[in-house]
Amino acid sequence: MLYLTKTHRYALSILSGILLVVSFPYTGSLTPFVFVAWIPLLLVENYISLKRYRSSKVFLHAYLVFLVYNIGTTWWIWNASPEGAVMAFTLNSLLMTLVFYLFHLTKKYIGKKEGYLSLLFYWISFEYLHFHWELSWPWLNLGNTFSIHPYAVQWYAYTGILGGTLWILVVNLIGFRIVENRFLKREKWVIQTPLVYLFVLAIFVPFLLSLYQYSSYTEKEKPLEVVVLQPNIDPYNEKFSASEEEQLEKMYSLGNRLVRPSTAFVLAPETAISYPFYEEEIAFSRFYPYLIRQQERWGNPSFLIGASTLRHFNEKQSIASRAYQDGPGYYESYNTTLLLAPHVAPEFLHKSKLVLGVEKMPFTKLLPFLERLSIDKGGTSGTLGIEKEPKVLRAENTTIAPIICYESVYGGFIAEQCRKGAEVLFVITNDGWWGDTPGYKQHASFSRLRAIENRRSVCRSANTGISCFINQRGDIVQRTGWWEAKALRGNVNRHIEKSFYTIYGDVLGRSFTFVSALLLLLTFVRGFKKRYSIG
Repeated sequence: MLYLTKTHRYALSILSGILLVVSFPYTGSLTPFVFVAWIPLLLVENYISLKRYRSSKVFLHAYLVFLVYNIGTTWWIWNASPEGAVMAFTLNSLLMTLVFYLFHLTKKYIGKKEGYLSLLFYWISFEYLHFHWELSWPWLNLGNTFSIHPYAVQWYAYTGILGGTLWILVVNLIGFRIVENRFLKREKWVIQTPLVYLFVLAIFVPFLLSLYQYSSYTEKEKPLEVVVLQPNIDPYNEKFSASEEEQLEKMYSLGNRLVRPSTAFVLAPETAISYPFYEEEIAFSRFYPYLIRQQERWGNPSFLIGASTLRHFNEKQSIASRAYQDGPGYYESYNTTLLLAPHVAPEFLHKSKLVLGVEKMPFTKLLPFLERLSIDKGGTSGTLGIEKEPKVLRAENTTIAPIICYESVYGGFIAEQCRKGAEVLFVITNDGWWGDTPGYKQHASFSRLRAIENRRSVCRSANTGISCFINQRGDIVQRTGWWEAKALRGNVNRHIEKSFYTIYGDVLGRSFTFVSALLLLLTFVRGFKKRYSIG
């Protein structure tokens, strides 16, 4: 058996973390490395198991791997919030470690084959549940690794990104088996030939299938002319200090160059109207007549713009409801999409997937004092109100899915909007908090996966970049750069037909979670029995 010293084990753990980092988009973008990134960690776990060392050693090595992965890929969070960065690094690494540790326990108490199979079920269940709970942070879900290579994952239209996660883990497990047989069991290379063939096929069969789908997919012509605005307003020094009129004028000057009578929609970024106002009183706000006049000058296209809004309630509605200090009643704050369509009343749609630490604090129903710890980045902070379910809006004979910033990471959420009839995806965001880092590039690339999953075109308006148009194959067909004031005009095709993923959502996640629950139950029963029999 190959002997691994403590130094060897830590070196292998760090290597796994580094391989995960360099394979992730824009922190290396060396995507093929993801197919071997787990092998060093699996070797360490296997060695610790064979030597019958304490299971805590597996936990420690796994935590090191995932801490390297989290810091190396999302270090840019620090630019916006050091406190939020520390929380994201430590907690998400801990969650990933717990999942890997559960795999180790299943392998220990049930059996080796069942254990390795359980890794697939546990990890995909974790990523699926990571979309749906209070500490939701699916940014580093493994399937996101392929967001810069849409031609490689066209079958996401069936599986969503969890299919990419399954692909990565299966290939790594086959690769680990080869390394284990050759270097731990000292078997000859010739004996590994079937596994080597399987390893190659496991990589190239899904890739070639996707490549065929990519080359053969043709969009149906149903064009919609859209202008997206990128005003490039500094979120730290300008956004919450300049007047509303100054900021709107900056956007309008960009739109004046490109908006024409054939333009159906104009998109402006998240919180482009940054000073909160009551939705019920929009007609009396100082800026509303200014918006309407400009819309008329443009020929009355529908105008989709981000805003910070408030609503009044007589009774408490949710954890986000706050009592007035100087009178009866409650109010809620929202991160909002405002739709101004010709000849109809303004429509509001609220962001539902909120950013931890800034727009919501987790577990405040159980621990209300946590609300005081929310991070103020200007504008509205603290726990915001949300929509009860994903919603769509309709204008210009088109049903649209308004997607605000972080929501674009949630494939299942957007699939539900498409099930409700959305023909095109409109993403509005403000990624300027992170500076010129991998963060805004990763965020933009994730929208390419939403296009593939639902076969919907994406129009993306960002405050400081990247604003772009994405076709139904996930290709970026037009884009802006970083830190430039610019507008884009493009024709995107609407699409009403539903993909398998649009109809059924995360089938992998739901089914794997069910099996994981049974595996966990069996693991704990076997573990208790073993401890009791030893005692």
